[in-house]
Amino acid sequence: MEYFASQFDIAVIGAGHAGIEAGLAAARLGCRTAVFTINLDWVGNMPCNPSIGGTSKGHLVREIDALGGEMGVAADKNTLQNRMLNLGKGPAVHSLRAQIDRREYSAYMKNVLENQQNLYLRQAEIIDLYREEGLWYLKTRLEAVYSAKCVIIATGTFLAGKVYVGDVCYDSGPDGMFPSTELALALKKLGVLTRRFKTGTPPRVNRRSVDLSEMELQPGDEVTTPFSFTTKEEIENKLPCYITYTGEETKKIILDNLDRSPLYSGRIDGVGPRYCPSIEDKIVRFSEKERHQLFVEPCGRNTGELYIQGLSSSLPEDVQLKILHSIPGLRNAEVMRTAYAIEYDCVDPLCLRASLEFHDFEGLFGAGQFNGSSGYEEAAAQGLVAGINAANKVLGKKPFILDRGSSYIGTLIDDLVTKGCSDPYRMMTSRSEYRLVLRQDNADRRLTPLGYEQGLISEERYAAFKEKLNLIEKERGRVESIVIAPSEDINEMLVSRETSPLTTGAKLSDLLKRPQLSYDSLTQYDPSRPDLDRSIFEQVELDLKYEGYIKHQQQQINEMRRLEVKLLPDDIDYSKVTGLRLEAIEKLGKIRPENIGRASRISGVSPADINVLLIYLERGAGND
Repeated sequence: MEYFASQFDIAVIGAGHAGIEAGLAAARLGCRTAVFTINLDWVGNMPCNPSIGGTSKGHLVREIDALGGEMGVAADKNTLQNRMLNLGKGPAVHSLRAQIDRREYSAYMKNVLENQQNLYLRQAEIIDLYREEGLWYLKTRLEAVYSAKCVIIATGTFLAGKVYVGDVCYDSGPDGMFPSTELALALKKLGVLTRRFKTGTPPRVNRRSVDLSEMELQPGDEVTTPFSFTTKEEIENKLPCYITYTGEETKKIILDNLDRSPLYSGRIDGVGPRYCPSIEDKIVRFSEKERHQLFVEPCGRNTGELYIQGLSSSLPEDVQLKILHSIPGLRNAEVMRTAYAIEYDCVDPLCLRASLEFHDFEGLFGAGQFNGSSGYEEAAAQGLVAGINAANKVLGKKPFILDRGSSYIGTLIDDLVTKGCSDPYRMMTSRSEYRLVLRQDNADRRLTPLGYEQGLISEERYAAFKEKLNLIEKERGRVESIVIAPSEDINEMLVSRETSPLTTGAKLSDLLKRPQLSYDSLTQYDPSRPDLDRSIFEQVELDLKYEGYIKHQQQQINEMRRLEVKLLPDDIDYSKVTGLRLEAIEKLGKIRPENIGRASRISGVSPADINVLLIYLERGAGND
């Protein structure tokens, strides 16, 4: 017999990366918040890979931290190896990646949730969800009923989860946990339209059975960079990673057994991630390649389990073993966990607002893979925004919306709710048209004031941030006043770096603008250089080097925002707007963009349609 258990302001379903950030944000903003999870021992689990960050994903983590989220702090405290990727390219694509101790990370996050004021962590499977008289009700498998003013669905890959390994198929969540089957049915009953996506994970092997001497060593950076702007201690590299490659033998094994792959036999209905394909998919799609790179990464300090990044598969277990044994260093590998593909329910994100609240279900929010995205970092970013907006709704405040010019988080959400996704969405630096402005190094300068306004940044942290801005401004003024005299030594250095020599004195700021020169290369010619954190010098140097490009992109952002402030009524009947094309009427009616800027980015809405909408608004939105 069911019974009423408790009432909350906000209920979060799921305690993965999205659910954690959602629950913490809501509770920290003063809302009585419940976070429900099927298994308390797997809070913040990393079922796909034991790492945080990576290309563009590192940007997301630093932005989460700049707004007051937890992922960056947790990653820093549980790092096994720290590396800044793409250092051979420009600063816009520099991205931090850290190998993480997955069990320690999970334990850390569970402890943070347990000790957060206003947050109630509960092991319970939610099997029903419905709304009555302005409140949402959540029923558990043990027949307890909870109520909440707002609900955030952050179910990851659990919703109607189904695992595939060759011909074997069974209902399951990730890592052998129970799937959330009845909740999937409850959402359909509620009228939430879902679809099937797929993702996968590689095998894990025992370190004792791996010959590391046949692999390339991949050490961490000598000078490490933390994810969190609050981390002051040096990040220590504790364990190395290794690189190996598939070969012709691997390729032959896969092609000979392709008919046994559920991906190619048609057994899997879900759409898989385009930019993170399985090894069998890579062999077929890139048949001209002789080999594929694999990364062998530790899962933790207290386990011999190694993760084989790049070998995701749903082939039968016996075929997986043959594949492993065809790879240098893995010829005698002992499998600890078999690779699998997992299929799950998610929503079309076009049914969401930019606040991540559903258009048609007031007080219901989605976050993470439930919204059609892929990856821990994308999930955590959405969880943070959903948590803030659910709290703002409860507290009677306006929604917190990040636009494309503010952040990768804003780009991620705008892409999802405006363009939708036909496969699991993965963030990439190429998705942002403003990526020189949205660098990972300046995430705090862009977003910490917004986090402070929302109430997630403490007074102490904000004071430290303002002092950093002050130091950047003072150092900028200093380098613009220092004049470097020409000398034989400096000209020799300039010529060796393929830049013109000095004939007269030059300002230090002008020298720093040259792409070949840096603070470090000019240290001996700058005797008044103050003793500051290297992040201060980094910001001044990048501001100087890319000043013209940054100004140009900022002008583009300002133009984009000119259209963003032109709001469209949520209840507008586009079929009655004279001059709109039929395709535009259909797309605008389905997506219901909040403003003209978002409308202009919808596929099928032309510049002519935007002009029609601008005229419509100028005439008084319907008084035509």
